[in-house]
Amino acid sequence: MADAGPQALCAREPRVPAERLVAEMVPPPRFDSVRFDTYDPDPAQLSQSEAVTVLSGFAAGLGGAHASGAGKKRWFSKKPAAPSGPRGVYLDGGYGVGKTHLLASLWHATPAEPALKAFGTFVELTNLVGALGFQQTVQTLGGHRLLCIDEFELDDPGDTVLVSSLLSRLVEQGVALAATSNTLPGKLGEGRFAAADFLREIQGLSARFRPLRIDGQDYRHRGLPEAPAPFSDEQVAKAAYATPGASLDDFPGLLEHLARVHPSRYGALTDGITAVCLTDVGPVPDQSTALRLVVLADRLYDREVPVLASGVPFDRLFSDDMLNGGYRKKYFRAISRLTALARDAKPLVSQ
Repeated sequence: MADAGPQALCAREPRVPAERLVAEMVPPPRFDSVRFDTYDPDPAQLSQSEAVTVLSGFAAGLGGAHASGAGKKRWFSKKPAAPSGPRGVYLDGGYGVGKTHLLASLWHATPAEPALKAFGTFVELTNLVGALGFQQTVQTLGGHRLLCIDEFELDDPGDTVLVSSLLSRLVEQGVALAATSNTLPGKLGEGRFAAADFLREIQGLSARFRPLRIDGQDYRHRGLPEAPAPFSDEQVAKAAYATPGASLDDFPGLLEHLARVHPSRYGALTDGITAVCLTDVGPVPDQSTALRLVVLADRLYDREVPVLASGVPFDRLFSDDMLNGGYRKKYFRAISRLTALARDAKPLVSQ
């Protein structure tokens, strides 16, 4: 048994300075080592291997001077020439087809210093604007070669307009863009947000994006065993005490704590945690709580933190109304990711 007991996420109230928000706009730890040649295309889905080819070429095309002409003196123009043609790609596919893997691979493959490339979720980008202000964010990112935005949020019209305005300014300065997106409220179907809808929502930016369709099934469950059933409270607690750096919380208490911590801090909430152990997991009571849990699940998945739990299985976290509603894609993504993390946590329980 470890000498020190487990930590409690509920006891943490992290503060994240704006400088950290900028410095952390890189692919998360789970995707730090991914590359195009580590992507495993499904042989039955030609669009996956085609996506690798297209994105590799897109990255290579960003290897020249900054599109705004940075570093190149212009004698006859006061303003940099606007880049012609699509300077962005939109990865159009369902959850679990490897969009984030491909987006991170694009970031890594783009021939520029890390300080000239940015990678973050839509939520992280809006948090950056909130911390720095609109103009300062434009100045901070305007000299970048590439901005990658994972899970472009289209559920909030106000934030969509804000970020679309930001991207328009960045495009004018020659920044190339790459994005994935989630679904809009009321958009049901196959768990993906159609490229035509995405392009319509960003309106004036649509000409800047080349849609790239990626078909396939959720790779996290392709050929893998079923996720382990939930363990007992005793098994979870014992594993938490036996695992250095683990946290131990009861699930209802954690959900209440998440309401008091801004989602931009959920990554910092898990700093140094090697495993998250949860007891008494049950159905999420309402949509606001569910959406906060989705963000936590994303941060845990990004950081490859195993999740060991007692209570109900993760596929019973969200009600039928939630899974049939406008945020269904987020909830299915959370279930998929938490299931993968539960699979990773199984070795923590002594057999």
